[in-house]
Amino acid sequence: MAHRALIIAARRWARIPIVARIAVIYVLGRLVTTGFLALAAELSGAGSRFGADATVGSFILGWDAQWYWLVAWEGYPSVLPLTESGQVAENAWAFMPIYAYAAQVIGIPFGSWGAGALLISLVAGFFACTMLYKLLHVRIGNSAALWAVTFFAWGPLAALFQVGYAEVLFVLLLMIALDLVARRRFVWLYPVIALMAFTRPGVLAFALYLGLYGIFRWVRRRTDPLPAREVAHIIALGALATVTGFAWQAIAGIATGDPGAYLATELSWRRNWGIDGGGFIPFDGWWQAAQFWFAQWGMPGWWGLVALLLLVSGGTAALLLAPQVRKVGVDIRLWSASYLLYLLAVFFPQSSTFRLLMPLTPLWGAVAVPRSRLYRIGVLTCCLLGQWAWIYHMYALGNTYWQVP
Repeated sequence: MAHRALIIAARRWARIPIVARIAVIYVLGRLVTTGFLALAAELSGAGSRFGADATVGSFILGWDAQWYWLVAWEGYPSVLPLTESGQVAENAWAFMPIYAYAAQVIGIPFGSWGAGALLISLVAGFFACTMLYKLLHVRIGNSAALWAVTFFAWGPLAALFQVGYAEVLFVLLLMIALDLVARRRFVWLYPVIALMAFTRPGVLAFALYLGLYGIFRWVRRRTDPLPAREVAHIIALGALATVTGFAWQAIAGIATGDPGAYLATELSWRRNWGIDGGGFIPFDGWWQAAQFWFAQWGMPGWWGLVALLLLVSGGTAALLLAPQVRKVGVDIRLWSASYLLYLLAVFFPQSSTFRLLMPLTPLWGAVAVPRSRLYRIGVLTCCLLGQWAWIYHMYALGNTYWQVP
């Protein structure tokens, strides 16, 4: 009897329009996340950054949201703030302008920047889910694509749908860009790339992806024709992504009179971990962090280097060889490899690493490929456990160097 009821419910679910099904999944996910945030507010104590009187509203405006709010209300400093030792201090130049100012405009009717930020994250999250489904369903099937959407909407980083961070808006733009490439609607990519470039860092990874995509298309041009106009678009779009990827550094340099203003600002955050290696050196952040974190755990630093090499080689093997990953398509694998290489080149891994993995959202399609119901429920359970652990540590407890979202 119960089995028959499940079959009837499944058939009724299948008859609901796909957008409505995604909306149900997304809204239920937001209710779960709201419950987690409310519980974290109750558990927040005097030692937390948010104090014993924390609320869900204070979480929305917490951590990096404060910087976006500062950008909206005060703009960017023309003179870089300095520490007592004369080094560049943390400042607003590390945060791109589109999310900050869009939240300011949308929040005007509500008299609150936070309301605008929350609405952008919520709405962008829903449309990111619809774009994820659109990107995946032709590759892995309707059922698996819906499960990928569920893992995304209910996943460990789901709090980002409801706080003042730019990640979800960037992921929406990324999903649109990847879909445009897949459908070869290159003309529409120009404004999307420009928007991505000033939403959050990462468009340089898209430039690398376009380069790899162009090489792939060139190699396969006999079986998949590559017209001259598409070659021109791919080259022009790659150039645009490269130029706009460096544009914020140039803008910061011109505004402050210091050509290294942006990089010095980004490096200022590393000093929270006692890392001060001078100027920016590509790939140096992971090398330093591999030794730093293992030393913190009382283990030899060279163990960290071995772990880093194993992580890189394992990730490369998964992208190249794992059958589930291969099913999502070459273009998504090229994007994932490009973004991971970008992170290796520019980032110092710490607690924010998990948040910075959000642009790898299309890989939820690979996770959703296995059809076992027990497996998928198990993954969803892990998503919820991961979501609660992230919210609990970053918001209920968050105040130390390894509890920063």
